[in-house]
Amino acid sequence: MEGTVSGIDTTTRATTRLLACGMAAGPIYVGAGLIQLFIRDGFDITRHPLSLMSNGELGWIQIANFLLTGLLTVAGAIGMRRALHPGRGATWGPLLVGLYGTAVFTAGLFPADPVDGFPPGTPTGPPQQVSGPGLIHFGVSALGFLALIAGCFVLARHFSADRQRGWALYSAATGAAFLLGFMAVPAGGGNPAVNVTFALTIVAAWAWVSAISALLRSRIDPELHS
Repeated sequence: MEGTVSGIDTTTRATTRLLACGMAAGPIYVGAGLIQLFIRDGFDITRHPLSLMSNGELGWIQIANFLLTGLLTVAGAIGMRRALHPGRGATWGPLLVGLYGTAVFTAGLFPADPVDGFPPGTPTGPPQQVSGPGLIHFGVSALGFLALIAGCFVLARHFSADRQRGWALYSAATGAAFLLGFMAVPAGGGNPAVNVTFALTIVAAWAWVSAISALLRSRIDPELHS
């Protein structure tokens, strides 16, 4: 009996640590991005996506940000799977969040191309030719965004079935906002308001990942409520 209890405790501790990784991912990504807004010369959030910060002398900061938060998100997704199993959404919700984390990590391995004056010295306007790494970055980023959007809706169904209407609404609203922001970028034609709005929806998406990780962590470890 003691071995069983010990096994349960060990599993619980491992799951809470994985979910803690998911909790940390959002603040780290957003915090690193905010710091770079003040220290990266020539970067303009109304014109440039955050992924462009992977270029230039300080590009290693954003690359490290992608790699670290991607791994943390994957770890958090594993924790979500453990915490949700065997309930509704226990497979696809965490899997989609994990795919997003994998996309973030991959985006760090394949930086976006310099564009529209950033880093300083880059010609203004779109690049005349997209590099292989730039194309991969664009592709995995798009897939990652769509995966997280779908994950929001899958977990919204989970919370709805669990009669947690507030969390269901929050998840669905986050997915809808992220989807609209993502779709508005190509339609906006570089409109500054659209670019800023999309950046804000990314912040909201990261906040959702951290919030869901925190919620599930508190569910499986009652001591976190004390």
